[in-house]
Amino acid sequence: MGWTMTLKDDFGVIAWTRQAGSYLSLFLLLSLFSISVRLDNVYPRDHHFSWKAGQWGQCTGEECGSGGVQTRTIWCIHMEGWTTHHSHCHHMEKPESQRQCFKVCDWHQDLFEWEASEWGSCVLVPFFSNELKLRATECITAQHGIQRRKVYCVRTSNRTTVSSRICEFFSQKPPVEQACLVPCPQDCVVSDFNSWSSCSKTCGAGLQHRTRHVLATSMYGGANCPNLTETRTCSSHVDCPAGEDEYQYSLKVGAWSECRMPHHKDALLSGRTTVDFSTMSNENNTATLHTLASHQHFHHTHHHLAHAHIKYPASWELEVGYQTRHVRCTRSDGKNAMLSLCTKDKSPLTFQTCVIPKDCQTSDWSSWSPCSKTCRSTDLSPGYRLRSRIMTQITVGGGKRCPALEEKEACNIIGDLLPNCPRYVWRTTDWGECRILPLLSQQNRRLANISLLCGGGIQTRKTYCVQVPDASAPHHRKEVSRPVNARLCDGEEPPLAVQHCSIPCQHYCLLTGWSPWGACLYDSCEEPHGKKGFRQRRREVLWESSGTLGTCPHLTEFIPCDDPACYLWQVQQEGRCIPTKNSCGPGTAIQNVTCVNAKGEDVPDAYCVEGPPLAEEACEVPCSADCVVGPWSSWSTCSHSCASKTAEGRQSRTRTVLAIPQKDGKACPAGPALEQWRVCNDHPCVVFHWEASAWGPCIEDTSMALSGTSLQNGTITCAVGVQIRKVICVKMNAGPVVNKRCSDSSRPETVRPCLLPCKRDCIVTPFSEWTTCPSTCLPENATAATQSRYRTIIQRAANGGQECPDTLYEERECESLRVCPVYRWRTHKWSSCSLVPESVRRGLSGPGETCGKGLETRGVSCVGQSGESANMTECLQWAGPLPPQIRECRVACKDDCTLTAWSKFSECAGCGSSRIRKRSLAGRSKKKETCLNKELYPLEETETCPCDEFLSQPCGNWSACILPDPSVLGSSQGWMSHREVKDCGQGLRYRAVACINQQENLVSPALCTESGYIVEVCHIPCPIDCKLSDWSAWSPCSASCGSGLKIRSKWLREKAFNGGRPCPKLDLKNQAQVYEALPCYSECSQYEWRAEPWSICTINTVDDLPACGEGVQSRKIRCVKKGTTGNGEDSTVEDSLCDQEEMPPRAQVCYLACPNDCVMAPWGPWSNCPVQCDQDTSRNRSRHILRPAASDNSPCPEMVQSESCVLNSTCFTYQYRVSDWSTCQLSENAICGQGSRFRLLDCIRSDGKVTEVQKCEQFGLINKWILTESCVVNCPVSCVLSEWSPWAECSHSCGSQGQSVRSRRILQDAQEEGRPCPNQLIQTKPCPIRPCYMWVLSDWSPCTVAGAACGEGLRRRNLSCIVHWGNWHESPRQPVKEELCGDVLRQRIQQEMEQPCFVPCPGDCHLTEWSSWSSCQLTCLEGRSFETTGRQARSRAVIIQDMENQDSCPHQVFETQPCKGGKCHSYQWRTGGWSNNERTVWCQRSDGVNVTGGCFPQKRPTTLRHCHPPCTKPFSHCTPSGVCGCEKGYTEVMTTHGFLDYCTRTPGLDNNKKADVKTNSGRLKPGPSKAKDRYNEWTLRPVGPDGRVKLWVYAVTAVGFILILFIIALSFLVCKPSKTTKTSPPPQKPLTLAYDGDMDM
Repeated sequence: MGWTMTLKDDFGVIAWTRQAGSYLSLFLLLSLFSISVRLDNVYPRDHHFSWKAGQWGQCTGEECGSGGVQTRTIWCIHMEGWTTHHSHCHHMEKPESQRQCFKVCDWHQDLFEWEASEWGSCVLVPFFSNELKLRATECITAQHGIQRRKVYCVRTSNRTTVSSRICEFFSQKPPVEQACLVPCPQDCVVSDFNSWSSCSKTCGAGLQHRTRHVLATSMYGGANCPNLTETRTCSSHVDCPAGEDEYQYSLKVGAWSECRMPHHKDALLSGRTTVDFSTMSNENNTATLHTLASHQHFHHTHHHLAHAHIKYPASWELEVGYQTRHVRCTRSDGKNAMLSLCTKDKSPLTFQTCVIPKDCQTSDWSSWSPCSKTCRSTDLSPGYRLRSRIMTQITVGGGKRCPALEEKEACNIIGDLLPNCPRYVWRTTDWGECRILPLLSQQNRRLANISLLCGGGIQTRKTYCVQVPDASAPHHRKEVSRPVNARLCDGEEPPLAVQHCSIPCQHYCLLTGWSPWGACLYDSCEEPHGKKGFRQRRREVLWESSGTLGTCPHLTEFIPCDDPACYLWQVQQEGRCIPTKNSCGPGTAIQNVTCVNAKGEDVPDAYCVEGPPLAEEACEVPCSADCVVGPWSSWSTCSHSCASKTAEGRQSRTRTVLAIPQKDGKACPAGPALEQWRVCNDHPCVVFHWEASAWGPCIEDTSMALSGTSLQNGTITCAVGVQIRKVICVKMNAGPVVNKRCSDSSRPETVRPCLLPCKRDCIVTPFSEWTTCPSTCLPENATAATQSRYRTIIQRAANGGQECPDTLYEERECESLRVCPVYRWRTHKWSSCSLVPESVRRGLSGPGETCGKGLETRGVSCVGQSGESANMTECLQWAGPLPPQIRECRVACKDDCTLTAWSKFSECAGCGSSRIRKRSLAGRSKKKETCLNKELYPLEETETCPCDEFLSQPCGNWSACILPDPSVLGSSQGWMSHREVKDCGQGLRYRAVACINQQENLVSPALCTESGYIVEVCHIPCPIDCKLSDWSAWSPCSASCGSGLKIRSKWLREKAFNGGRPCPKLDLKNQAQVYEALPCYSECSQYEWRAEPWSICTINTVDDLPACGEGVQSRKIRCVKKGTTGNGEDSTVEDSLCDQEEMPPRAQVCYLACPNDCVMAPWGPWSNCPVQCDQDTSRNRSRHILRPAASDNSPCPEMVQSESCVLNSTCFTYQYRVSDWSTCQLSENAICGQGSRFRLLDCIRSDGKVTEVQKCEQFGLINKWILTESCVVNCPVSCVLSEWSPWAECSHSCGSQGQSVRSRRILQDAQEEGRPCPNQLIQTKPCPIRPCYMWVLSDWSPCTVAGAACGEGLRRRNLSCIVHWGNWHESPRQPVKEELCGDVLRQRIQQEMEQPCFVPCPGDCHLTEWSSWSSCQLTCLEGRSFETTGRQARSRAVIIQDMENQDSCPHQVFETQPCKGGKCHSYQWRTGGWSNNERTVWCQRSDGVNVTGGCFPQKRPTTLRHCHPPCTKPFSHCTPSGVCGCEKGYTEVMTTHGFLDYCTRTPGLDNNKKADVKTNSGRLKPGPSKAKDRYNEWTLRPVGPDGRVKLWVYAVTAVGFILILFIIALSFLVCKPSKTTKTSPPPQKPLTLAYDGDMDM
């Protein structure tokens, strides 16, 4: 189902037809057009009230169609515009408020739409609605204007126009008018007049003039330009001689006619010279060239007609014609005179030969080139496209010059339909291997073993630019894209090309000391078998490095032993000995028996294999008469750590006799029985341990069939493999032994799982695009051009992956480039000398003889390389300069001077010499006076001899020293090369050479040198790094007792030079450049006292008394070195080495109990004091009775002793203390990177002494100090630079200013003590100095009129070829041969070489030359530009030489042209100082130029001052303030209205008395007139000029009255008496400023 719509505008009918078998026609005549439109109709009832109707509303209705209704509002209004009640208007005349309409359906609006034209120009609205005053006088910045446009309702199908009522159904009509701003009217602005010209006559009365020029033309209805010329009469004091003629006569010529062929029939008529003898001539003395213009138009039309089927000519032939001009004799008053009055005897030249003009002809336009913008970019700038055409006929003889041969236009301006432009982003290759060598200084490189280096290093990667198709597409890191030129990525910062890395070092472990040897145990206590076991000792790992290479050294050592036992019975005596029968004698003691393991922990008794010991042990309690022996002492230290063939370890213990027996008592044991010895450390001195090799590489595990393992984070890793290592049992200081010598349970693992390294294939980018081949043809014998492409390795192959391809760089010859075609010009023979035809000569006044100057022409054709004929356009493109086709010639006349031919030039004497050729006069010419004029007829010619000697002249500065480029072709495109970039050594430096010929002109450098340079070997000094000394010896430990630091240092030996590695900063604390600190421990004393057992208690007995009671016992005290074993005298040292304060006593009082006395055991150890050592606490020790006393009369002594806890005497506290940190310690072969630092822990007693750390542990102190932590040594990274870019093209194609530049960028700045970046990131090299040739146009010559004094003439300018050194504004311009600049003929036809001009005759009224263009000026509003393009103007003023010719004067002319870079100018009135009530007023532009026009006339300041009423009184004058005053010596007498009444002489002027006159000024002392004027100007006058009292008089009177009241009130308050009191106050002491010492002060 479809709908069609037909519309008939003529009948006002619109119908829609539904194509469904039946036709439904809807007539809208009545609803749309028949009903009259009554918008704003007013129907009058009387003269005051009328109806007003509003706009019809939208058509409403339930269904679309003809049943709609429109309504509008009706008002009754008063004629003044206010609304009133309906009853005031006639109801019979009330307009309809409702009508039927056609309601448009929604789908109808798709058929019609509004179409609006562009807005028209802004038109000024000249009047306000209620004002009749022009607004231009009140304009400040801009005026209101209005813009209009046309709006149509059109069909969407064919864009035809329909009634606008249709579209109004759908949408409101777009506005057809809008307000706009028109800048204020801008008057014409002209400059100031220049100075007056000299008088036109040297005698009598004459004229002189002055002119000005137009700076800005009038705009927006401003005032027109004023007259540009002022003329005034002038007269000379010298009277003209009486006999001199009143008039002056001049030969005046007209312009040459167009060049025409001789066969024109009208040649005689149109070319005939006519002389006007009329007395009055209104002819304007300006030449018109209508004939020439029509001739050019003819050629132009012909060119276009022939263009459709153009056939390029096979050759160019020229035709010679002739041209004529009018000649007349003019009088100084402008009237014509007899020709003979001007020509005398010589007839004027009225004809000459010429070349028939030919217009430039071009081919058709080529098709447009593709648009330069092919994609949508962010800058929104349009693209452009070009088309060109070629010249098929050059301009000849003043024909029309060639139009533009190339045309450029914008394209793809919006660009919405274009695809998005490709983005260019940086990509990177994988990182290269980690290298440490670049971090080493020169000094360290010589010393280091490079193969063992590890720790921190640097790795590099290559960045390259790629094109990505769309911003929204995701890009994987390994996305392979074709590399493009890096310049395309210049907008983005390239990714980092250098980063830190590390090579793992050998494993480093910090270990504790060895534990004591353990008991002899089975290899596995769970499965004991055999009679062999092991004793073990262990050490722990305190800190382990994060490196993966190697493992920590062994942590367990073994000694084989016999009779191992994992579990043993432990016996502890619990009770004392209890006698069996009596109070003394044999008895039993109960002992606790438990089964314990090797660690001393209780285990079930079943674990102990042997039977348990008895729970009771036999003992004896000595009786009162028995000998009493003390308990055994502790076992001494073992004399040897292990048993060897020659020695074994032994240890002993002793006991002493405490009481001697009676005669009948049990005797004491013999002396040897008081000492026991036993073997200790009987194990052999052979230690075994497991030694594990480093883990092997990860290999495939055939037992595991997993090809991939999924990790927790979901990433798939490569296959799981295994690592294997060798574990062997090693005998200490010997070598491997059988494994059974080591404990199998402590054997390290030999296999562990690992992840196999993934196979990595080599990844390379696709090849880049081939570099472009030359687009132009190649000259013959030129070397073939090549193109190249490259690709980049992104990822190296690894672990058996696919290897990289061999070819990364490809080069090939460009496909067959065409050789430039060879064409040449073929010149035809010169024609005979063509003169003006005889028929023409006869019809014109002039010489009748057929001789004189003429023209010769020749044809030119184009031939190919083989001589075949070719198109002329080919030679224009390929054959070089066009040979000349025309030359002047002369046919000798009878009266001409005849000369012989020139002789040959004489021989040259060498470079710099000249040669001569001669000729002579022949025949009768030898006697003619004119022929003897050597200026007109030179008989000798001299020219400089050609010279092939050239001079080389160095020019400019030397380039920087440039090192040879080490890169091989294409290597830069491959994987990262790890060669060190050498920035020093031998290089070359270049200096350009200027090649100069004998004329001191610059010529091609190839004539002097092959390269154009002087090349010199140069050297760049290599950087010398800072050199430090070797490590000093370690300093002593900073702590004499306990933990401290030991330091070693390096000092400066040699400073850095030439950008070498800088020295580290001086460490002020250690006064060294580099230092290393390590923790150290100083034994508080390396020596200790060692005491032997006490001797027997010796008692001095008298007679036969029993030896009991007090005695003395002694012992040996030796000073020995700590750690020594054995009791030999060889280990004893001097006593002075041990601490004398801690020396044990050598003797002591002992007590042997007598028989029957109570015998006590030795005191036990003191109990511990509290940790805090409180003074209120005490410590105890106890002992027990070994033998009770025989009788109660001798009781036993005390069993418990106690003493107070005194700090640092009987009690000590302990605390941890740590040493300072060491410096960061690296592996031996590392330069920098991850390391660790350490510090040591001490246990400090409260008295300051350092004790064993175990003491603090015994007291339960928790160590919270961290003793080891990771640290980082920053790497001394040297500056890393990119490679040098290729040398750029020369900045100038010729001259001495050309330079080629290359650059490099910093990839990594120097860090720490790395070598700093060099300053030279850009290098320049001079380019060869080639001569610059350019065409130079001379200035226009003065206007010359050939063969006449005035009239139409020509001004010419010349085209010359010059050579310069590049800066042609400064360097001297030297003319050279034209061939060096190119085709002079083609260059000439592109320039205007001749201009018609006019030389005024005496008395002519004429125009001046054009003024220079004014500065570019913009139209601005309030200082802001109103437009983008400015304007500049120039003008020609009218010069009147004779007032009689004033009527024939031309009008002054001016012209404007658009310009760029304009400025906003403002104009302001300026005034000078007043002088005699006058001052100068002028208008000044904002740039300081004085102008006429531009300033608002309404704001012009006054130039004259006037007094109102005028000063007519005697001795009065008008003062600067505009009021009448009196002259000096007179005083003003004023009227009551404030006006001057009269002037009276000031009395007493000499004796300075006051004048007795009621006046203001009479009270002043007489002074200078200026002072008086100034006073008069500022005199306070109470009455104004109108006779009224001024307002300020009332104000002063009111203020004075208030002031008087205030003074009266204040006086009343001050003078009012105060109330007196009964007691008067005491007299006050006067206060003085100086203090007199009185205390009252």
